[in-house]
Amino acid sequence: MGKNTIIRKVLSVRAENLEVEGKLKAAANAKNMVEMAVGNSGFVFIPKTEDVASLRDEITGNQVQTAAKAGVMAPSDVIVPAGPTGQDPSTTSFFQALDIPTKINRGQVEIVSDVHLIKKGEKVGRSAAELLVKLNIKPFYYGLTVETVYDNGDVYPSAVLDLSDGDIAASFTRACREVAALCLSLNYPTAASVPHSIMDAYKNILAVGLGCESYSWENLVKVKEILKDPSKFAAAAPASGAPASGTTAAAAVVEEEPEEEESSAAAGGMFGGSASDSDSDDDSS
Repeated sequence: MGKNTIIRKVLSVRAENLEVEGKLKAAANAKNMVEMAVGNSGFVFIPKTEDVASLRDEITGNQVQTAAKAGVMAPSDVIVPAGPTGQDPSTTSFFQALDIPTKINRGQVEIVSDVHLIKKGEKVGRSAAELLVKLNIKPFYYGLTVETVYDNGDVYPSAVLDLSDGDIAASFTRACREVAALCLSLNYPTAASVPHSIMDAYKNILAVGLGCESYSWENLVKVKEILKDPSKFAAAAPASGAPASGTTAAAAVVEEEPEEEESSAAAGGMFGGSASDSDSDDDSS
């Protein structure tokens, strides 16, 4: 902990010295740390083997409950609950000054409904602070918060520590979809778009095969049979919902896709919404 002016001065001098020594990466890291010295801040240095997320939770978990003081910025909303206050009827005017609906019940003041007394980010008024003291309400919790993390020259917000493996996987999947959609639109083959291009091309082949009476192959024959009598496809599916054998399952997937081809042109497989139908047909060809 220390004065921000001193912290910034030390880090700035450190960055200048590193630049003179030719250590540009280390100098850039020191400059990144200068931007972190804002407000009532301090630095916690930990070894590389320490779990940053666990340490963050331990630091932020220690908070002190305090009363509201007049003139301070409210860190959270304050709602006064309805019910008896324990105050005698002579304090009714005090509640009325704050526009708090009350009634006299069994010789004491009772608040009729919940009251949103203080809003987050607003200054606490003197009357509101006095009321909370009378009601013995300590609404605020103060403690340390972790704003940013510095790791090997990278500075990122502490919210990154809350990301789970599921969040990372979802982001990766979304990025792959966007890459595949873009590549399909540009007709630029990549590992993300080639499987969909192959599937679209096979759909086009099946569509052409359905229009040709003189040329056929095994899967196309099955597709034609299913189109003539869709009940055969339902009969071929496992009755109990259990997975079928590898050959049967593969045939079922291939047989189902031409039905989609008849209803609409292939447009990018899973990413059909990213490009027009005409563009996808050109890409598939």
